[in-house]
Amino acid sequence: MNLLQKQGFFNSLILYAGVALGFLNLTILFQRILTTEEIGFFILMGTISLLYAQFAGLGIGNIILKYFPYYRSDDKKHGGFASFVAVWCLIGFVAFTVCFVIFKDLIISNYKDKDGASLLIKYFYYLIPLSFLVLVFSVLENMALTVFKNVLSSFLREVGLRLFTTVAILLIAVKLIDYHVFLQIYIIANLVAVVVLLVYIAKGSHFKFSAVGAQLLGERKTFLSYGIFTVLSGSSFVMIQNLDTIMLSMLTKESFSYVGIYGTFFAIAVVISLPAKALSRTSLQIIAQSWVTNDIAKIGKIYYKTSVVQMLIGCLLFIGLVINRQFIVMLLHKHDYAPYFNVFIVVGVAFLVDMTGGLNGYIMNVSKYYRLTTVFIVSAVVLCVVSNWILIPRMGMMGAAVSYLLTMFLLNFAYWLFIKIKFNLQPFAKAHLYILMIFTVCLLIGLYLPPLKNVVLDMVYRSAIVGVVYVFFAYVLKISEDINVIFDRVLKKV
Repeated sequence: MNLLQKQGFFNSLILYAGVALGFLNLTILFQRILTTEEIGFFILMGTISLLYAQFAGLGIGNIILKYFPYYRSDDKKHGGFASFVAVWCLIGFVAFTVCFVIFKDLIISNYKDKDGASLLIKYFYYLIPLSFLVLVFSVLENMALTVFKNVLSSFLREVGLRLFTTVAILLIAVKLIDYHVFLQIYIIANLVAVVVLLVYIAKGSHFKFSAVGAQLLGERKTFLSYGIFTVLSGSSFVMIQNLDTIMLSMLTKESFSYVGIYGTFFAIAVVISLPAKALSRTSLQIIAQSWVTNDIAKIGKIYYKTSVVQMLIGCLLFIGLVINRQFIVMLLHKHDYAPYFNVFIVVGVAFLVDMTGGLNGYIMNVSKYYRLTTVFIVSAVVLCVVSNWILIPRMGMMGAAVSYLLTMFLLNFAYWLFIKIKFNLQPFAKAHLYILMIFTVCLLIGLYLPPLKNVVLDMVYRSAIVGVVYVFFAYVLKISEDINVIFDRVLKKV
């Protein structure tokens, strides 16, 4: 098993363990213990901290991934790269935090008379330490990626933080703590994750703090230029995934209540994108290194393979979620969710569109055309804002979902077209048509199987039949060589 397969396998296990915990937290525990407004604020807090960290970091994550390969050295000092990163982040965070505090009243005024607005007023300053910890963790994670050490960071984010959340929400259930302490525990959990990852990297002795070298200082203008462009593109992409949440909270009277419902559906739909996350974590640095050696063939190979595998697994997960609508609504417990399940379907399709594009955005982002990535994504943000502004007042949550789908389709189409024209690379082949055929057949089977009275038994038998049919056709048609190799090994052992 090569590096890509090995780390992809472990990251997949971690991601699915994390989604199981996230599913337990959000769809079962939160729905029975917290109000929809409290759920909505918790989701919004995570959204704001991600955007806060993106802007405060000034593109440092992309700078690390793109430029570290040029400064890698055997003495582990790497020309003072670690020191440069630390100073860069500190300056960026302080500057952004000053602006955040100055505009506090303006931010809060947008939520006047909204349901749950008191939560934002009360916990506004919680966003600062949380955002700082999110930024530091992101930097450490990217540093670990450069030396192909990404399993622990994945575990801490996907499993560790969710375990803390599970414990904290159960403490609320038994009335040992309240929502106020719950939020404090979540911030502490992020602190623990940062400390553990920092110790892990330090023990590996991959980086040493040292004076920033003259060569690195000489490139600071290049870094600044790249950082500005990529912070716009990176932050803009995070905005695309979260603008619907923010604008729902601003444009509807129900505010945090709608955010709680929509955010829950969005989080369930994230399950579809898990294969993309697992594969991309290791693929990113391999592609960055391939640009250094101008190995276009390797980039094209990874581009194709990730697209096929992500689409294949993502379609199966999407089918499983859609055909088990009754089971999901039952788990969510609150009657508020049933009328809005179609919102989940539209968001799920948007995730499928995005992951089928493979690593198109990243391929552009670490190429010499990275500035165009910013143009594409900023344009997508404008489209997302305008479409949300038009659709949300008219369609509510469905408007946000349609806006997200439209934005992801046009953005991925733009990436695909540019990479095809400039590098003659594109990920699509007959395998994708086979996947669409299998997807259609299995979805229809799942929807038209006779229902059982027991919802749980219905979910098990429906999922089992569809899963067996889907996997059988995928294996027989040899859609993915990598997946067939894994199945062959399993079958030999059996």
